[in-house]
Amino acid sequence: MSDSPLLEMTGIVKRFPGTLACDGANLSVRAGEVHCLLGENGAGKSTLMKILAGSYRPDGGEIRLAGRPLHATSPQDGIAAGISVIYQELDLAPDLTVAQNLFLGRAPARGPFVRRRARAEAAADVIERVGGTFSPADRVGDLPIAAQQLTAIARALTMDAKVIVMDEPSATLGERDLEAVFEVIRGLAAEGRAIIYISHRLDEVSRIGDRATVMRDGRDAGVFEVADTGHDELVAAMIGESRDLVRREDRAVPSGEPRLVIERARVGDILDVSGIDVRPGEIVGLAGLGGAGRTTLLNALFGVVRADVRARLDGDRLPVAGPRTAVRNGLALVPESRKEQGLFLGLGVSRNAAVSALGPLAPRSRGRRMTEPVLAGLGVKHTSADQPVGELSGGNQQKVVLAKWIVRGMRVLLLDEPTRGLDIGAKADLYQQVRRLADDGVAVLLASSELAELTAHADTVWVLHEGRNIARFDPRTAPEADIAHTVITGATP
Repeated sequence: MSDSPLLEMTGIVKRFPGTLACDGANLSVRAGEVHCLLGENGAGKSTLMKILAGSYRPDGGEIRLAGRPLHATSPQDGIAAGISVIYQELDLAPDLTVAQNLFLGRAPARGPFVRRRARAEAAADVIERVGGTFSPADRVGDLPIAAQQLTAIARALTMDAKVIVMDEPSATLGERDLEAVFEVIRGLAAEGRAIIYISHRLDEVSRIGDRATVMRDGRDAGVFEVADTGHDELVAAMIGESRDLVRREDRAVPSGEPRLVIERARVGDILDVSGIDVRPGEIVGLAGLGGAGRTTLLNALFGVVRADVRARLDGDRLPVAGPRTAVRNGLALVPESRKEQGLFLGLGVSRNAAVSALGPLAPRSRGRRMTEPVLAGLGVKHTSADQPVGELSGGNQQKVVLAKWIVRGMRVLLLDEPTRGLDIGAKADLYQQVRRLADDGVAVLLASSELAELTAHADTVWVLHEGRNIARFDPRTAPEADIAHTVITGATP
């Protein structure tokens, strides 16, 4: 391993509306090194890597690769410079073959014709280098996830990547497959490539990492030699000694019989949750790292994903047969992606707000009469009822998603990352409305990666870790650092 850095990111600043995602962040990675990038959700890791890849332009700072300034203004610029990012959700074309994926847009050709034999031979060579046992002719969508992961790594080699970023590569891998990927990573480092390994799993960091940079609140909070650093020290760096918490308001915890009882919710090998209940007027928080199962649980309850769900609603068996059945039974879901799953961006504000109650083809006049008082009560800022909802700010879009369920009426509200992308004022407005709904007797199940928001607004916080609910906390008495420790490590302090 070289002592001089191959990659230097210095003083990186990136602002989004209402958010300072990177606040003078630094990262230095050596050739031949596996450098782990750690931090809680929202710490700035993904933003920093998207800047490196050319997907985002920084508002300040400098990047140097092999001693030369790097000004990547697009992902293509990043690839040309030798930066390859392997995302958790692999960006492979499932209907194409392995060889086609490996050389997509860069296939050896003679004039306008692809030299298929040359491409297959080159693909076979790089597949062998990463330890793959599949064929260049195999369709990627037919491969197991571990083979797809190796395909993504192999593609980085065909690009002659100097720096390879791996974002949560273990999220979908079993132990045997993970060890095979680790062997490939060690081999790539031995060739002099720099590996940036993003993970929430500290046992993996101990096994594969040489050094680790911890990010917190958009800044680098420390650089550690992995072999000389214990898990507790890394966790302390991620959490910080003091945190600015959202102010918690005293509120009597609802009592009485539960409205929703989750006896068991199971989705293959990725989710197995049991024993969670929510009373009318109660806000139950779901904490956990990315991939812990929070979104999967909410989608399972709402019937979005196929799951084995045994649950009761006000004492009766809850049928789970799809979103329409869920809505008929009084469940409402505010999804993680409001633009892709929660709204019709080209339709007007009032039509979006009325869609759950009346459908998309209801008369506009009727929809306006139903939605105007709700939109006004939520403080939705819009120029007219017919203004396309896609023109609104993120906070106002989220209020419209909430409005459509208020207009419809609900017994249980499922919230998935409801404040993602919102500024502080919009977050406060949203939680004020959620509190009002709870005060009116709605049972709320709130999934968020913002632990400070959960401890401020939830009556109970469940921690999900690797698909299971492992601990329950009373946020009125439990230190936030203890909850954060369990979120990160999967163990109670």
